Amino acid sequence: MPDDNRDQAGRPSPDALLERARAETRGRLKIFLGAAPGVGKTYEMLLSGRAKIADGFDVVIGVVETHGRKETEALLAGFEIIPRVEIDYKGRSLEEMDLDGILARRPDLVLVDELAHTNAEGSRHPKRYLDVKELLDRGIDVYSTLNIQHVESLNDVVSQITRIRVRETVPDSIIDLADDVEIIDLTPDDLIKRLHDGKVYMPRTAERALTNYFTPGNLTALRELALRKTAQRVDDQLLTHMQAHAISGPWAAGERVLVSVDHHPRSASLVRYASRMASRLRAPWAAVYVETNRSINLSEAERDTIASTLRLAEQLGGEAITIPGREVADELVRHASANNVTHIVIGAPKKPTWRDWWGRSITDELIRKTGEISVHVISGTGKDGTTARGVKAAATAPQLDLRAYLLATVYVAIALGVSIVLDQVLDVRNLALVFLMAVLTSAVLHGLRPALYSCILSALSFNFFFLPPRYTLTISDPESVLALFFFLGVAIIASNLTATVQRQAAAARQRARTTEDLYLFSKKLAGTGTLDDVLWATAFQLASMLKVRVVLLLPEEGSIAVKAGYPPDDTLDDADIAAARWAWEHNHAAGRGADTLPGAKRLYVPLRTGRTAVGVIGLDSDRRDGPLLTPEQQRLLDALADQAALAIERVQLVADVDRARLAAEADRLRSALLTSISHDLKTPLAAILGAAGTLRDYFASMPEEDRSDLLSTVVDESERLNRFIANLLDMTKIESGAMEPNSALHYAGDIVGSALRRAAKMLERHRTEMSIPADLPMVRVDPVLFEQVIFNLLDNAAKYASEGSVIHIGGWADADNVVLQVSDEGPGIPPADLTRVFDTFYRVRKGDQVRAGTGLGLSICRGFIEAMGGTIAAGNRTGRSGAVFTIRLPKPTDIPKLDELK
Repeated sequence: MPDDNRDQAGRPSPDALLERARAETRGRLKIFLGAAPGVGKTYEMLLSGRAKIADGFDVVIGVVETHGRKETEALLAGFEIIPRVEIDYKGRSLEEMDLDGILARRPDLVLVDELAHTNAEGSRHPKRYLDVKELLDRGIDVYSTLNIQHVESLNDVVSQITRIRVRETVPDSIIDLADDVEIIDLTPDDLIKRLHDGKVYMPRTAERALTNYFTPGNLTALRELALRKTAQRVDDQLLTHMQAHAISGPWAAGERVLVSVDHHPRSASLVRYASRMASRLRAPWAAVYVETNRSINLSEAERDTIASTLRLAEQLGGEAITIPGREVADELVRHASANNVTHIVIGAPKKPTWRDWWGRSITDELIRKTGEISVHVISGTGKDGTTARGVKAAATAPQLDLRAYLLATVYVAIALGVSIVLDQVLDVRNLALVFLMAVLTSAVLHGLRPALYSCILSALSFNFFFLPPRYTLTISDPESVLALFFFLGVAIIASNLTATVQRQAAAARQRARTTEDLYLFSKKLAGTGTLDDVLWATAFQLASMLKVRVVLLLPEEGSIAVKAGYPPDDTLDDADIAAARWAWEHNHAAGRGADTLPGAKRLYVPLRTGRTAVGVIGLDSDRRDGPLLTPEQQRLLDALADQAALAIERVQLVADVDRARLAAEADRLRSALLTSISHDLKTPLAAILGAAGTLRDYFASMPEEDRSDLLSTVVDESERLNRFIANLLDMTKIESGAMEPNSALHYAGDIVGSALRRAAKMLERHRTEMSIPADLPMVRVDPVLFEQVIFNLLDNAAKYASEGSVIHIGGWADADNVVLQVSDEGPGIPPADLTRVFDTFYRVRKGDQVRAGTGLGLSICRGFIEAMGGTIAAGNRTGRSGAVFTIRLPKPTDIPKLDELK
């Protein structure tokens, strides 16, 4: 595709650089492309694999089909072959490539034969090329083989050449994904000779192939297709190289291709032709369906054809567009002019020539109105044109609204009553207008069919009650016959026009409602500040607009978890979890109706932004068969998902900024560690020196009360200094592994009481509560170390809890442990800090009113508890604010009984 930034001469193309960056993050794909079976693709792939082994690469065979060819089988020697997996299918055991085995083995290069192969039911992917894509996404290089007749965009051409339609196809995007395409070429005469020699098929099969498929003409045409496809790929690679290295060249003016599709089966042929044209022109293209008033009368099969054709366009790399309008030609010209389209592809008219007297065909109108836009008129073929749908939609029986016909009868009855009254003063021909009013009322309120019913009923009533001879259906006056005929014609035309306007108004209201919902949704997202608000708003909007059940999943600790749903639902079975995880990891849809893991209950669609996938949407409905979403709903889902993904990314970016600010604060605190420690050492030393100097110099003249205060200052600051030094020494012992607890059996309540007495002055502005039962089992601890743990936890609670709040110490026993908890009524611990509060020198951000610490107290607690065989965890209280620290110590198994003590 031409670069859109051509004005920036001398600078590499961002798109080309981005493509190169993407290629560096995945494995490399090389396709050995042939014009027909037997040209030597597998043989050449094995030779290339041997060359890689000689170069020191780790090469394995994922799957290779030799078809009994001895020279190919001989090349398998020396390769490591990954055993295939057996899949039971209808009582038969089928062998398929072991995708998980290859991923676990993780070689440098894997050889995968027959890229277009269809996997057996029960495999992870229905197609082998999807297996290859997963291998590439995991960083594994792949060599594979492909015949030109399996390329999706050439399916119609190959069918026309060989008279055989190939069912197994590969999207053109797979070939575009290939880093290298090597053409394996043989002349038709050489290939036919190989066939005669039995090097391709068995003799009987070879004879039949020579008659039907391997004719010189067919092989020449297929060879040309293979060469052209390879040349196009090489040209794309050259263009990407030129753009990435800012090499100036003759850039194209920017071709664009538009193909008009309708409900005719030949539309698939037109789409494939447009895809090939766009590929030759290196141009973007789109498939456009114009939804006119006649679209409402299409059958379910015709609607399904349109949906399948639009899906095919998306699979071939085009854009699927549906636009409303009255005339197809006018809308196509308007859209083409607005989007700078240079080529329009349309099917040749199929209606009989005599109908040209009544009006030109869409093709003729388009040619007359397009001006300088080139119009390509293609005959196309309607034989098996569309690709098979994965899941068929359930047929819906047409519903007969009896109420509408009953009301139409009432309107005619009212018109009849009014006409009987007016018959005394008006001419009989003017009474037809009264019945016409009933017809129009039915058309406006109930649509076309009740209006036609009303039209016939009005004509019969008008004839029976008012045209002579009255009260019979016989008409004697020729003028009355003419009046009744024109009345019927005017009523039919008027009812049809009125119903059309009514349908257009309904469609316009629906579009306006959708647009308003999208606007309100974007406005709601713009006003949300938390992730939970964004998720719940998204789930509700998706459920209400698409009429489905929704779950939203976001990444969490290396996996993906349900974060919101509407209706609320957080239960997923194993198949759904696997599909959701696959959709998130591979940035592609998975689950119900998708190519990957279709057995899941829900359809999982990744929430994508320009950077990455930020989450996954899971969709489900009460209808268990058929596609989950129509193409229109799919486009609506894309619009809603894009807005939601951007909102989620915005919230996450804000959170990232907050975390970065916290990390910077932590780095600043770490960098100021020596300053902090020196302050904590210098401050009590300065207070002690000041108080001692004052006592020395002014002891005799100082009042007794002042001397007592100064002595208290010396004692308090000495204790403070002792605590800091003890913490440093304890931390040094823990980190050096020299901590050896002197453990014995102790009652935890006694040690807690000792710690409370020691921290009495520190807790004098708080209320303390202790609820440790007297029958709590004894624990095997070092009493000095355990008391220090409780003291540090009390010190931490006193720092962060406000004055007058309660600090609670509780204890209980469970099946295996004795549990002690210290909780406060402070602000609690931020969730992001719960796993870091025990790190050395880590301090949670706090207000100015909180006295400073060294960030050692909780780290010492963890070291002491773990040295005594227990665990300690930090958390937040439920139901109110506050932090809680939980200590678990194992119950001793050697507690002596009372009789033994006696």
